[in-house]
Amino acid sequence: MEIKPTESELEILQVIWKKGQCSVRDVHEELAKNKDAGYTTTLKLMQIMHDKGLVERDTTAKIHLYKAIITREQAQQTALDKIISTVFKGSTSDLVIQALGNHRASKDEIDAIKNYLQQFEGND
Repeated sequence: MEIKPTESELEILQVIWKKGQCSVRDVHEELAKNKDAGYTTTLKLMQIMHDKGLVERDTTAKIHLYKAIITREQAQQTALDKIISTVFKGSTSDLVIQALGNHRASKDEIDAIKNYLQQFEGND
């Protein structure tokens, strides 16, 4: 079964990935820096994420600590697959062209892309 985090869940996961293991309060305080999020909303979302298998919860102490089960790479792959299939109708080249056309890539990024593409050349 593929786990597909929502946008709000991804925001919470970003905090957990950054901090490692944290409480609901830790996540709430970080989210509150950029958006108006209620503590109980954050708590409920994290409970749902636990039920979905996105995070695990350590209940051995008074304050429950949450840790991500899904990796950043897994979340990126899931989100990217969804974007490619829905927005770009399965065309990875349209995605790349759109991304490079709208966002200035650094020389290092361009070099990394070229090196990656060279892996596929000659494999026709």
